[in-house]
Amino acid sequence: MEKSSHGVTLVLATRNPGKAVELQALLADLPVMLRLAADFPGAPEVPEDASTLEGNAARKARALQAFTGLPTLADDTGLEVEALGGQPGVHSARFAGPQATDADNRALLLQRLQGVENRRARFRTVLAFAPDARTLHLFEGVCSGWILEEERGSGGFGYDSLFVPEGYTQTFAEMPLAMKNRISHRGQALRAFLSFLRTWLNEPGG
Repeated sequence: MEKSSHGVTLVLATRNPGKAVELQALLADLPVMLRLAADFPGAPEVPEDASTLEGNAARKARALQAFTGLPTLADDTGLEVEALGGQPGVHSARFAGPQATDADNRALLLQRLQGVENRRARFRTVLAFAPDARTLHLFEGVCSGWILEEERGSGGFGYDSLFVPEGYTQTFAEMPLAMKNRISHRGQALRAFLSFLRTWLNEPGG
């Protein structure tokens, strides 16, 4: 795979348009063309049944890299709620069941936390970057905060309308995207990845 300042195609192993929008904003000044899993007919739907965020992210990155032959970035994100012993964690995307919507997951979380005083929680994102079939790089970001008793805001996705990051009064769903990217778990992990990517793009082809 040739890497140069002329650019590279990067596959994002997700079908979630919200994640794509966030990443595209952060890649704006880099010579990278972003493509999604949905752009590749027949791309595998990788089961997210690993026991860790790292395992799920690595599995998705390796599967899509093998299918496309292109450098692939995958992520897995978990909301870890203190009062629930770290749940939903690795099961965040399907907390309310395999076919659950974001709204279903939020409703179940509120139900589980009804009457619970300790609302502390943290979001954790792990990114896995597979530039080729032999290599894998991992990046992590964490954002602590708390869970509200009712939803606020219409932006974002997932649990964003219930989560207020530490030091702020707005939920992720109420924040402008640029502000969310500055402080979010995914923003932190992506900045670590972008720092690596700048170096990787300037290395001679490999």
